[in-house]
Amino acid sequence: MINRVTLIVLDSVGIGELPDAELYGDSGSNTMGNISKHLGGLNLKNMQKLGLGNIDGIEGFNPVSNPLGCYGRSLEKSKGKDTTTGHWEIAGLILETPFPTYPDGFPDEVIKEFEKRIGRKTLGNKPASGTAIIEELGDEHVKTGYPIVYTSADSVFQIAAHEEVISLDKLYEMCETAREILVGEHGVGRVIARPFIGKSGEYKRTSNRKDFSRKPFKKTILNYIADNGLDVCAVGKIEDIYGGYGITKAVHTKNNMDGVDKTLEFMKENSKGLIFTNLVDFDMQYGHRNDIAGYAKALEEFDNRVPEIIENLRDDELLIITADHGCDPTTESTDHSREYIPILVYGKMIKPGINLGTRTSFSDIGKTIGELLGIENDIEGTSFAKEIL
Repeated sequence: MINRVTLIVLDSVGIGELPDAELYGDSGSNTMGNISKHLGGLNLKNMQKLGLGNIDGIEGFNPVSNPLGCYGRSLEKSKGKDTTTGHWEIAGLILETPFPTYPDGFPDEVIKEFEKRIGRKTLGNKPASGTAIIEELGDEHVKTGYPIVYTSADSVFQIAAHEEVISLDKLYEMCETAREILVGEHGVGRVIARPFIGKSGEYKRTSNRKDFSRKPFKKTILNYIADNGLDVCAVGKIEDIYGGYGITKAVHTKNNMDGVDKTLEFMKENSKGLIFTNLVDFDMQYGHRNDIAGYAKALEEFDNRVPEIIENLRDDELLIITADHGCDPTTESTDHSREYIPILVYGKMIKPGINLGTRTSFSDIGKTIGELLGIENDIEGTSFAKEIL
């Protein structure tokens, strides 16, 4: 019997454009494949041993003759291509209507209400790269104390502030205020605190980012696991993505390797249920900045930790490695891309080498976890538990 699943989401590590990618402006996007092609290959030997190169349609990686794990890919059924949408679908929630986006900035009624509630004006209010906007408006922010508000192609309301101008507590409070305002037709997926430090010309974002997500509109597999008295241990921004809904323990992380360390700490505990990790650096540090070399190095750093993760797997535990969307650093865009996600499964109790094919929804992952743990639920998805056990 499987008593625990460790689920690791490599944030934005997509493996090729979805059939409807053109509708999202993402034709040609292939995060892993294009990075591999651009650099003449990627050394991801440990994930390739699990079956990465055997996934249908994957580019840039060679198959192995006897994969140690099960492997596949998945379409996204929800409308959208952002972190919240992808993670919610993994956990069994399908979005029929995408979260609202603001290519021209937020409307006056939102900004004026926000300024009224926080007692000061704001700067920006436009789509922008997070690093570019603090270069552009950082000096004015330091001079005036006005927070910088910006968005992206995703459904986000982001607030940037220098930690010595607006304290972290105050910034988080502003985000909570924005979260209260942004409901109904303006119910964005996430409000994000984006603190930074440094002096003019040398501003740098810190690891004190915090996401304030909408709470899921119905129970996810996380709730069902927790309601059955099992643990749901969240690593990284997982707690934020689900608004704490269905989480029993949570730790936040400084970077990818800290995320792996925290995951291993949970794995060494005698728990039952789910360990759910998000490794955000692929997306935040490299995908959105079109840093191809940095993205590649981060992938190889994670791959080097895979044997350590496997060594710490219990006999009654399963490892699933996946993603939530793409963010191809080789394209002109700095935004997320509508892509297939990889699915790699490993454990002592599975049949190795099973090709899971192309799943029709990310929610198959959550449905599978529920069946593996013996938990009845009514989430979306089709389990592949019987195929791999």
